[in-house]
Amino acid sequence: MSLATNSPAHSSSSDDFAAFLDVALESHSSDSSPNKNAEVGNNVESSRMKRRKLVCSEEDILCGVEEQSLEVLSKQQLCSHPGSFGNMCIICGQRLDEESGVTFGYIHKGLRLNNDEINRLRNIDMKSLLQHKKLILVLDLDHTLLNSTQLGHLTPEEEYLWSQIDSLEDVTKGSLFLLNSVHTMTKLRPFVHTFLKEASQLFEMYIYTMGERAYASEMAKLLDPKREYFNSKVISRDDGTQKHQKGLDIVLGQESAVLILDDTENAWTKHKENLILMERYHFFASSCHQFGFNCKSLSELKSDESETDGALATILKVLKQVHNIFFNELSDDLVDRDVRQVLKTVRSKVLEGSKVVFSRVFPTIFQAENHHLWKMVEQLGGTCSTELDSSVTHVVSTDAGTEKSRWALKEEKFLVHPRWIEASNYFWKRQAEDNFPVEQSKKQ
Repeated sequence: MSLATNSPAHSSSSDDFAAFLDVALESHSSDSSPNKNAEVGNNVESSRMKRRKLVCSEEDILCGVEEQSLEVLSKQQLCSHPGSFGNMCIICGQRLDEESGVTFGYIHKGLRLNNDEINRLRNIDMKSLLQHKKLILVLDLDHTLLNSTQLGHLTPEEEYLWSQIDSLEDVTKGSLFLLNSVHTMTKLRPFVHTFLKEASQLFEMYIYTMGERAYASEMAKLLDPKREYFNSKVISRDDGTQKHQKGLDIVLGQESAVLILDDTENAWTKHKENLILMERYHFFASSCHQFGFNCKSLSELKSDESETDGALATILKVLKQVHNIFFNELSDDLVDRDVRQVLKTVRSKVLEGSKVVFSRVFPTIFQAENHHLWKMVEQLGGTCSTELDSSVTHVVSTDAGTEKSRWALKEEKFLVHPRWIEASNYFWKRQAEDNFPVEQSKKQ
């Protein structure tokens, strides 16, 4: 997105003044040439009108300089200073004493915009997006599109990876890369290239990571070597306005048109309605250890996610569904539509018709309605209860020996592990209950 047509590159007062002097001095030089006297005489009236009588003498030039200075001063006094580079206004060039507004360093180092200018740009962008039938997609990097590890964190079981590294000359033909500049080994998530290519037809895309800028830039080169998808829209933790938080305040798009894809809900406390929560991609052992999982990683198992049925392929279908509903199935005016409501509607169909009772999933003193699994079921369109009756469809438990679990088996209701809810949430589709059995506790 360009900023404004009257950006510093086109309307800086210093540029205007320099251009003015060039024209004036060039004309003055022409007048002093013997071969040009007749031509100048014939066009003197025209020149005087165009230059405001500034081309005849040094005295006139000084007059013009004074007039130009007054014009610049007037412009500065009238300017609302919509933004700044460093401490200079992007429109009038006036030096500003105080920094104000939001920093957009990922667009241009030192760029700050005030709220009115941000809103203006977002409105312009919204019109363009709707015209081209596009929305905005903000993408996390780690555990969402890829997985990285520090070289020193590779386990003995991962040593074989050194022989599997792909060439950086054409990253579209590989998925495992060694990046010495940031001391990491990075594995791209299966299906990521197809995902980005197809998503780019429906969305204007940003990268937003809590990693450092140098790391973010290297990852962007792997994902988008031709700068087709993100260009400069790569946001790192250095650009955020809140520590340990991500926010849409530095995304130049209306919140009603933004979808977020991230593996961490806590990073988006103010924008959960825009968020599609991703199943984490744990390729390296260090990633499993980071989140406290005592299990083998995909690399240690010499395995990987499925290209066709994995997380990114699943989420791409959801994104296409949301996009189609937003543009083709709603009846209200296009400018009044809100992608957050569409997302909420799609999510509410996942467990529609299910009634869930939990058994020993929450601590006894815990308020069940406040548990994240209870809330998740409701967001997915199901209902929850603390009492058993014939309308219950699922009992969720980690122990097949509880009273409610035995009731479920006797009444031929579904008895499932809590992971059934989480999997349905990640895949945006009710999962087969048989894949989430509940075992008898050994403490019986």
